[in-house]
Amino acid sequence: MANPLIEKFCKDLVADIKANKITLPALPEVALKARKLLSEQNTTSNQISKVISADAVITTRLLRVVNSPLYRTRNKVEDVKMAVTRLGNANVRSLVTSLAMEQLYQSGFSSEVKKKLKENWKHSLHVAALSFVIARDFTDLSPDEAMLSGLIHDIGVLPILEYAELLPDVLSNKAALDLLVFALHTKVGHLILKQWHFPDELVTVAREHENFERDTGINPDYTDVVLVANLLSHIGTDHPHTKLDWNTIPAFNRLAMTPEESIGAIKDAHDEIVEIQNIFAQ
Repeated sequence: MANPLIEKFCKDLVADIKANKITLPALPEVALKARKLLSEQNTTSNQISKVISADAVITTRLLRVVNSPLYRTRNKVEDVKMAVTRLGNANVRSLVTSLAMEQLYQSGFSSEVKKKLKENWKHSLHVAALSFVIARDFTDLSPDEAMLSGLIHDIGVLPILEYAELLPDVLSNKAALDLLVFALHTKVGHLILKQWHFPDELVTVAREHENFERDTGINPDYTDVVLVANLLSHIGTDHPHTKLDWNTIPAFNRLAMTPEESIGAIKDAHDEIVEIQNIFAQ
């Protein structure tokens, strides 16, 4: 990173985060309460439904998702309690967190930051949908947790853009800002998810999804899923990731698929991927 402006930005941002001078994004209240409650033993479906139902928007969207073809339920799910019973605590925890994530992308003062936040949310939705399909069709991992992993993989972008608003010279330089985001978002994302007390396997997603040499053994994890989904999301663009030799990336081997097979899989699941994106975009 030869640009002095970028180097200073990186040092200042990390230093201010460590000194608590920058407030990292907070997990929306309904997701925070639901995750805490759903992680406790002996929690009843009545307790869970009461917490989730307090947020009318999340409740409506949760029921829309549960009743979508994505979950292929035989009978219509009428309320949150029925959704919890049908899907189980772990899946509902992932879904509620996923549905609450969009709230974090509504900030931003300048039009440039708002535009970038919108672009980042759209990209995260795409990666989340791809992650759901990959996890379901190629692993024994939870598709819902994989979808959440896709939504949070770039969460580190938010405070970087917020910080950039304070520096007009950086904000007006698209190339510099893009480089800053790429250089810092994994480190900042790791800090955010640690603060949210997310499980280590999801914290690792934020930190390692750009590490294409990552090779942790035989069994695939959520980072492998998101790493591949992130690559696939750039197909058809001139993004630098499309110029890489995907055959050398270990994540494909652990998912027991070749790059060609992964491309074929997402083509086959195109309609479903679009449906997932639309559900969460509403």
